[in-house]
Amino acid sequence: MRFDWTDLQLFVHACEAGSLTAAAGRSHLTLAAASARIRGMEEQAGVALLLRHSRGVRPTAAGEALLRHAHAVLAQMTQLRGELALHGRGALGKIHLMCNTSALVQHLPPLLASFLLKHPAIDTVVEESASHLTVHAVKQGATDLGIVSDAVDMTGLRTEFFCRDPLVVVLPRGHALARSRSVAFAKALEIELVGYSASSALQTYLSLQAAQLGKPMRIRANLGSFDAICTLVAQGVGAAVVPAAVLTRAGSSTRLTVRPLSDAWAQRSLLLCAPVDFPASQPAGRLYEFLKAAAAARCV
Repeated sequence: MRFDWTDLQLFVHACEAGSLTAAAGRSHLTLAAASARIRGMEEQAGVALLLRHSRGVRPTAAGEALLRHAHAVLAQMTQLRGELALHGRGALGKIHLMCNTSALVQHLPPLLASFLLKHPAIDTVVEESASHLTVHAVKQGATDLGIVSDAVDMTGLRTEFFCRDPLVVVLPRGHALARSRSVAFAKALEIELVGYSASSALQTYLSLQAAQLGKPMRIRANLGSFDAICTLVAQGVGAAVVPAAVLTRAGSSTRLTVRPLSDAWAQRSLLLCAPVDFPASQPAGRLYEFLKAAAAARCV
C-alpha cells in the first residue's frame, strides 16, 4: 500500500467531519478528487474504509485501524517537518540525556544552563533514570548521553569522570545512630525512613540495595524533593539517605545529624557515558565535551 500525506490527511478529515464534502474542503480538493483518492485507498487496502450513509460517512473497523495509524504517521511527519525547519533556521538539533536523581537535581542544571546559553541552536531533553537503565538506553541508542553511578557496568561505552556523589544518612538530632561516625545501610533499614517518589531513580537504587541485603525499606512517607525529605527528618518522622551534595549546597539544618554511609556502593562517583564512536562535532558530542571540561576544571 502506498498512501501519501494527502491521502492520510484526507481520510482523517473525513472521519473527524463525518463528511467527504467537508473533508475535501479541508484538504483543498474537489469532491470528485477526494472521492477518487478514497476509492484508490480502498482498492489498495482491499477492504472498505468508509461506510457511506445518508448523513455522510463513518469509518469501518478497518477504517478505525487506519485512522489510528494515520494519526501516528501524521504526528511523526509534523515533528519531522518541525525539526527540519529548525535546521533551516540554523538550529543544530536536539540532545536526549538521561541521568540519576542527584545529577538531575544538583549537579547538572547550572552546567546545562551555561551550555545552552552558549549554544542557542541546540535543544535538550533531560530524563531522570536509574543508572542501570540509562546505561542500557545508551547501548541501545535510545538516548544520546548518560550520567550514571560508577557502580554499574559500562563495558563497551566511552566514559569520563563527572563528579563525586557520596550518599549520607540524615538523622534527627539525638538519634541513637548518630553516636556512630558512619552508618551501614543495613542499620538504617532497621529504622523508619523517609523516601523519594516511587518513580525516582535514587529510590529505585536504594530499593535494589535493600533487596540485596534481604531487608525491606520501612518508608513512612515518599516525597518528591530533598528539602521536603530533610524537613520531615528534622521533625523526627524518620531518617533518610541523600546525596551529600544536597546538604552542602543547601546548608544543613541544626536539627539534623549527618553521617556517611559506610557501604562501598555509597562512596560513589558519577560518570558521563556515551557510545564509543559518536562524533564530537554533533550536538551530543559538544555537550559531552563541555561537561567533561567542566568536570576537569572542578578537579583542578
